[in-house]
Amino acid sequence: MAQTDDSMDDDVFEAVDDVNKRLDVSSKNTHPSPTGYRNYKPPDEILKLCQYDVIVSDEPVVHKTILLGDSGVGKTSLLVKFDTGKFHSGSFSATVGIGFTTKVVTVDNTKVKLQIWDTAGQERFRSVTHAYYRDAHALLLLYDVTNKTSFDNIRAWLGEIREYAQDDVVIMLLGNKADCGLDRAVRREDGERLAREYNVAFMETSAKSGQNVELAFIAVARELKCRSTGQKDANTFNVKDYIREQTEKPQCPPCNT
Repeated sequence: MAQTDDSMDDDVFEAVDDVNKRLDVSSKNTHPSPTGYRNYKPPDEILKLCQYDVIVSDEPVVHKTILLGDSGVGKTSLLVKFDTGKFHSGSFSATVGIGFTTKVVTVDNTKVKLQIWDTAGQERFRSVTHAYYRDAHALLLLYDVTNKTSFDNIRAWLGEIREYAQDDVVIMLLGNKADCGLDRAVRREDGERLAREYNVAFMETSAKSGQNVELAFIAVARELKCRSTGQKDANTFNVKDYIREQTEKPQCPPCNT
């Protein structure tokens, strides 16, 4: 029979029959090569990994984080601000379906990898969004402080979260566009009251000014990090207390120069 072009030379791999002939199966000190290469012994650290079938990786665990809320509340702007540090003036086109980006943040010298999903707020895409709830680790639920309807719809969004998301998912309520000035239609106190009712963390944000944008994601990353390391004790870290402490910190006085 003619040899095919992709056949291997038997000088490289040992034939099974040859191995069986040369091995003394009764000897406890004789072992075939773990690689199949003749007379090749891998480094000890590789053999140890093979023995326990464990590979240690420095790659951080991915935490799926989803932005939710009505169309136009600023989900895409918030994500772009956090991801790039830039605010794009002018309106984004409405998100169609769903998209995501990944960003690694450092929390107490530990890397936390957030896979952040930007969802469509329109009703016709709602069934698509539901499919992504089930394995989400954190949900950032946004309303527009200049749009009372988007705030009124938060209860419906929270109802969907209870129905489709995991019971232990991290939920944060964000009142976006807090730089609005006189255009405000929803008071901060109303957002705080609703957050207390549903026992979720709350803060107001602005993708335009950057207010609390990074804090929102860092707070979520801290909570997810504590959970992933098994720190179940509520006294170890509380995301609501952390947000309160960070937002109540006195601001640096303006520079006089």
